[in-house]
Amino acid sequence: MSIKVMVADDAAFMRMLLKGILENGGYEVVCEAHNGVDAIEKFKLFHPQVVTMDITMPDMDGIHAVKEIVAIDPKAIVIMVSAMGQQAMMVDALKAGAKDFIVKPFDKSNILDMLEKHTQSECK
Repeated sequence: MSIKVMVADDAAFMRMLLKGILENGGYEVVCEAHNGVDAIEKFKLFHPQVVTMDITMPDMDGIHAVKEIVAIDPKAIVIMVSAMGQQAMMVDALKAGAKDFIVKPFDKSNILDMLEKHTQSECK
């Protein structure tokens, strides 16, 4: 069974990069979102088991979107993606219900290892 993932980031390049890493790692990217509002709507439609969520996005940031997604599905695995220097926001994201975080620029093996760690027990 492949694990369904949504990639949420306002930068198309970053979505494309993450999608490639995830698909090459055996994950099924079922949708992409360009902001927090879009992420919530697509989460309801596609029910991914894992969400990679950028923190800084227009219309609704990743922290608010995590709160909404976790309210919809408390078992959702949300991995935050942030730029260097956003440590305070990362703490807020974890308090909001995110399971972990990745700091840009990231290493593809770190991403795959992190997803494996979180999906091994929770999705199987």
